[in-house]
Amino acid sequence: MTTSRSDGPGQRSGARGDLLDPRCPTRRLLDRLGTKWTSMVVKVLAEAEPGELRFAELRRRIPGISQKMLSVTLQSLARDGLVARRVEPTVPPAVHYRLTELGLSLEGPLSALRVWAERHMPEIDRSNQLFEARQTWQEEPPALG
Repeated sequence: MTTSRSDGPGQRSGARGDLLDPRCPTRRLLDRLGTKWTSMVVKVLAEAEPGELRFAELRRRIPGISQKMLSVTLQSLARDGLVARRVEPTVPPAVHYRLTELGLSLEGPLSALRVWAERHMPEIDRSNQLFEARQTWQEEPPALG
C-alpha cells in the first residue's frame, strides 16, 4: 500500500492508495523512476553535485542513451521536481541540469538498489544459466541410444 492517493486535481486525501491499481499515483511514479535511464541520470547528476551538467555532457557520461531518451528522461525528472533546469540566454541556448533536494534524496534508494544488483549479479547470472539450460533441455530432449 502507498500513501499517495489523490482525490482530484491538487487534492490529496492522505488515504493509502493501492499500488496494484494502475490508477494509483505512486505506481505511475514508480513506473517512471524504475527505468534504467532514470537511475543513470540521477547517479551522474548526483556525482556532479553541487555542480550542474549540460545536456551534451550528460549524454557523454551515459553510454548508450539516445538524445531523445535523455531528453524524455530529463523532462520527466523535471516535471516531478527531481531535476532543475537552467537555461542561459545564449545562441544556441546553454541548458544546465542539476538535482533538486528532492532528487538528491532519491540517490540513496537508487544507490542501494545498484549495490544490491552488483552484490547479487553472480547469483542472478547462475540462475539465468540454469534456466536457459532447463529450457534448452525441455525443447530438445537428449537423444537416447
